[in-house]
Amino acid sequence: MKKAVTIAAACVALASQSPAIAKEQASLPRDAAPLTLARLVDPATRVEVNGRLVQFALHGFVRFETLADLFTYIDEQAGRWTFPTARERQAFGDNLLERGVESRIVSMETELPLEIVLTHTRSQVAAAVDTLHTAVPSLVFGGRNWQASVQTYRAAFLRVRDRWSTSLNCWSASSSVAGRVLSNWYLIDEGIDLYGATYDSTEHFWQAVKYRPDVTLRQLRDLLAGLGPAGWTAWLAALERDQAFARSNAYALAFLRANLKPDRFASFDRELQSAGQPDEPARRAQQRVGRGPGQTVRFTALQEKVLWGDLADVFHLIVAFSARLDAPLPSDVARVRDAMAAHGFGSITLDQFGGGRFPFLSSTFQDLMLEIWKVKYLQMPRFGEVIRSTAGRRLDHFLDDGDSPDIPIPVYVSQLNRIRDLALAQQKK
Repeated sequence: MKKAVTIAAACVALASQSPAIAKEQASLPRDAAPLTLARLVDPATRVEVNGRLVQFALHGFVRFETLADLFTYIDEQAGRWTFPTARERQAFGDNLLERGVESRIVSMETELPLEIVLTHTRSQVAAAVDTLHTAVPSLVFGGRNWQASVQTYRAAFLRVRDRWSTSLNCWSASSSVAGRVLSNWYLIDEGIDLYGATYDSTEHFWQAVKYRPDVTLRQLRDLLAGLGPAGWTAWLAALERDQAFARSNAYALAFLRANLKPDRFASFDRELQSAGQPDEPARRAQQRVGRGPGQTVRFTALQEKVLWGDLADVFHLIVAFSARLDAPLPSDVARVRDAMAAHGFGSITLDQFGGGRFPFLSSTFQDLMLEIWKVKYLQMPRFGEVIRSTAGRRLDHFLDDGDSPDIPIPVYVSQLNRIRDLALAQQKK
């Protein structure tokens, strides 16, 4: 298994590509075997497109080259945790298998695996799995702690086919125009007015609001400087002792593990140095201030996510998760936590919504997403037309099995479909 990389790194690679993904198979090197359904379901297959290895992930950060690598990881994880019964241990592994297979097929780098699955019938997909040659006919994998039966493996592929034959994946590199436009990353030329300020996209607002209005770039750099000496490995280990919490917050913990590292601190600091003047408030830096429609965007939506969003999430999660620990925090971690809380992290400050202040990890913050979509889809006619054009398909979201600590994907998807219902009802009035 290769070293984990972030979802953001994959997005960087995608940002330079055309949204309309070309037919990759036609441009494969002569010596590369074309990807077929039989090869796709083979656990040993490494997928290559345009000579580039295509990985997939669990929790957005744990990367794999083959499904066989995924099996080994699942077996390790199934043995890592304590379960009341063997059935629950097996179910835990089966759930990871489902998500890993989906990440293999619904790739952030190529649509070829999904195209192959959707252009074959259910019976053909099932037959491809059933014809795999394995040492034990009923098993695709047999580990010490978990086993992958042919039946479970087949069901994982059919589940993906069933879901994505009727769903539209709404993200910035979708091959569908509607899918791209419904992404929060979609840049809005005229700007979008939200809670007294104008932003370049809904993503700009969503990440900017994570900073208290008075927090400056200088203060953020000071907080970053305090992260370095603290004992984050021990802090993460203490959080994971609560197995129920660790399993239900697997993505957030993987995110923190990837970001609480010296190289990430240095990267954040370099970006902040070039983001604006030291005394400029971080939230104001992300607003469209003094810039008209059609002018250069100060920060792309990608930068909003990988700088402003990731940095804010690190600070907010440190404050929120530290409260979960029963034992007193080590002094170095407590000092960092207290400094972040003093600058407003752990809660969201926004006049005119939720009483003006509410927890970062709260349904109130999650409901704010629906409110900003009401502006985009119910008050801006051109976006209302786009979301109504998707009637009959489920609006969905899946990126490398990543989630979001501030608004879990199931909540996000539910609200996305709800705002479409409101847009459709608006049209009938």
